[in-house]
Amino acid sequence: MSRIIAFSVVIMAIFVSGCSQQLQRQTCVKLTPEVNYCLAPMLQAPTNNEQLLSQKISFTHGEKHHELLTQLELNSTQMTLVGLAPIGQALFTVTFDGDEVISQQNVLMGEDFKAEYLMAIMQLIYWPHEQINPYFNQGEMHDIDCTKQRCSALIVNDQQAITIDYSNTNPWLAEVILHFPAANITLSISPLL
Repeated sequence: MSRIIAFSVVIMAIFVSGCSQQLQRQTCVKLTPEVNYCLAPMLQAPTNNEQLLSQKISFTHGEKHHELLTQLELNSTQMTLVGLAPIGQALFTVTFDGDEVISQQNVLMGEDFKAEYLMAIMQLIYWPHEQINPYFNQGEMHDIDCTKQRCSALIVNDQQAITIDYSNTNPWLAEVILHFPAANITLSISPLL
């Protein structure tokens, strides 16, 4: 099964490269006016084994709503995220090797698509807090009380800047909802089994 998934990632990457541009991206992102987050090194990835996760992502920004399908692949040396439109059109392939972020993206994505933000969000959702907290210039991720199976938040100046709700205590098995009020963004992630 993992060979089929890996083969499909290669095929998607080939399709993306036909009408795409390659961009080197920043490894640090500004999450709020006072908070920067730099991607955590891959040597501290959450697992020593290869991790594959196929997902459906629903993204709401203000009145705009978008959906895409993604595959997140992690190993000890690289983080790769591949995105497809719901109709199967290749949108992007983003890799982070611990030093740099390379985005291979469809020209239809435009210059405004910042792949490094998506990689940062994935780390906030799936990495253990103790591995990512040193990479904030201010604030920390903490588990918080809630009515879901698990919730966490980026706490900045005693305020919740970003909250993440999980339907399962294991984030890799959970449906996830990320709320980012300052940017008027809600991100819903459902694993595809």
